[in-house]
Amino acid sequence: MKGKTAVKKPNIFVRMGRKIKEVFSELKKVTWPSFGKVVKSTGAVLAVVIAFLIVFTAINYGLNTLLGLLTGIGA
Repeated sequence: MKGKTAVKKPNIFVRMGRKIKEVFSELKKVTWPSFGKVVKSTGAVLAVVIAFLIVFTAINYGLNTLLGLLTGIGA
């Protein structure tokens, strides 16, 4: 019933091999950051995480204390 001949796909290993070659080809085109830039970015991320940690810990402590005062349970 099919008027056109179906094009057979290559097996899975051939397709995976092609995909891996494409990935490595694209990775060669990537411009990687310098070590100094990576260290600075990592430092900035750590500083923001620590700042949020301090803020959320303070909020948690405050709300826990408020809950203890409202319920009368020494928290």
